[in-house]
Formats: sequence, C-alpha cells, structure tokens
Amino acid sequence: MRIVETLQDLNLDHAAVAVGNFDGVHRGHHRVLTRLQACAAQDGRPSAVVTFFPPAKVLFSGVPFLASPEEKALLLAGYGIDALVMIPFGHTYASQPPEAFVSALTDWQPSVLLVGEDFRFGKDRTGGLDDLQHAANRLEVVRLRSMNGEVISSSRIRAALADGRVDEATQLLGHPYLLTGTVIEGDRRGRTLNYPTANLQVDADKALPVGVFAVTADVDGVTHRGMANVGTRPTVDAATRTVEVHLFDTDQDLYDRTLSVAFHHRLRTQVRFDSLEALKAQLQDDEAAARSALRGAAYDRFDVAIHETETQ
Repeated sequence: MRIVETLQDLNLDHAAVAVGNFDGVHRGHHRVLTRLQACAAQDGRPSAVVTFFPPAKVLFSGVPFLASPEEKALLLAGYGIDALVMIPFGHTYASQPPEAFVSALTDWQPSVLLVGEDFRFGKDRTGGLDDLQHAANRLEVVRLRSMNGEVISSSRIRAALADGRVDEATQLLGHPYLLTGTVIEGDRRGRTLNYPTANLQVDADKALPVGVFAVTADVDGVTHRGMANVGTRPTVDAATRTVEVHLFDTDQDLYDRTLSVAFHHRLRTQVRFDSLEALKAQLQDDEAAARSALRGAAYDRFDVAIHETETQ
C-alpha cells in the first residue's frame, strides 16, 4: 500500500476511491471499505482511500482522535488497498471551498467514488453529496450502520473509551482498540516490583481508556500477552498521563522499539495504594486476572482486522 499526503502525489486514473475520516476504522467504515474492495475487483481497477488527519472534530472541537496516521494505515492495510492518501488537515486546508476538493478528485477520473451518507467537506462543511456527483463516473453513497438502535460513530466509541468500557468499544469497532507507540525511558520503578514495563510515548490527543487492562502487543511481528496501566500513577504521586505495558514471559530490551497494543478487557480502575508492597500484591492479582482473560488460541496472534457481526 503506497501512502502519500496529496491527491497530486499519485496518478491513479479510473481507480475505485473511498473518501472519509475513517477515524478508528470501525464497523460503519467496514461497510464502505468492503464495498470498495468489491468495486475495484469488479471493474479491474486499483483501489484508493482518501482520508484526513486529524479529523475535523479533533481540529475544531478538541476531541481526542481514535487512530493516529500510523494506526489508521495499519487498520486500513488489511483491506488490500493499493494507495492511501492521508491529507494533513489544518485550518488552511479546511478553509478551501468544496470545489477545490472536487476538482482534485475529478483529475483522477475515479471509476467509482464511495462515501458515507453523512460525509461533508469544504469550508464550513458546505460540500455534500450533490457536489461529489461531478467527481466520478459513479457515486455510491453507503448508509450508516447501527448497533443497539444507535448509529455506530467515532463519537460513540470515544464515549465508551472515556468510561473505560473497552468491551463496548470493541463491539463498535469490530476489533480491539489499537494503540501504537514508541518505548521510551521510564523511571524503572516497575523493575523494583518485579513488573518491568514498557513506557509508551503517545500523542496527548489520542483517546485512551483509563485503568488496568488485559492486552496483547505486537513486537516486530511477535505477539505477546500482557497487561497495561493507563492514566496517572496515584501511588507514586505522578500527575501526567502514562501508558505502561508489562509483557508476560519476556525480558527483552524494548527501548526505542515500536509496540502495537490491543486492548481486550478492563481489569480494574486505578487505585491509590498505601504502600508499594500493597501495589505489588495487586499487580500479582492483575497478572492472574489478565492471564485468565487472555487464555485461548484467539490471543495467539495480534489481530486488529474487523470481525463482522450482524448490525442494522
């Protein structure tokens, strides 16, 4: 999958093209992306996704994003897309009239253009489906998806994560919530408790659940089970948000390595302990709970592909 930042960086005449924010790449997006696959195969054309980072709501409303550019690319790669256009979305780009985006798409002469029914673009979100009809030989509008009577949306997933409800987030996403980060130097306090952790450098605008979680992590293509603590560390008086991942049954040096972490189950909320001894005892309980939660072949490999279930 080739990744570029502007439509002008590629020459994909007559490709099948899907356009959208695709934040988190959830079940609603799955409907667009599987239709993109089908159209590309049917027409014998390459496939491309045009997306934006950060999403408009992040830029204008200050909400956290679900997927960084790296995470979004990882999630989209599973659809066998030939090209990904990840447009940097700032105030200057957002102020362009809708006609500018339509013109750039038209230059590609897409065989088919696929969008969700709520897609808006251009200055003040004044561009809509009527404008896009002029950009391709055929426009397909994919209807929104619902679960439990409510539309599946990035906003709904953010709300679930904010409450620590990762199981609900997984249902809406169709895959475990994904976090990718670089391991940085920590204070090595975990080693004194026999629970060394990989401290991940994470963008402050990334949506994260708070608590202790059972996770799997990909390290250079190898899947590890483990547990993660996300949030402040009340027992040691830390005030800033941290992401600490303890991998089971490995002692490898992870500094400067990239970890992709999938959140599977919430084990507990964060608690302040009276002593480090009490914290260590709790960590032992957490490990037992995480190992139990992650028992089974389903956790043998790192998997963030969408697993489909029936939704309305």
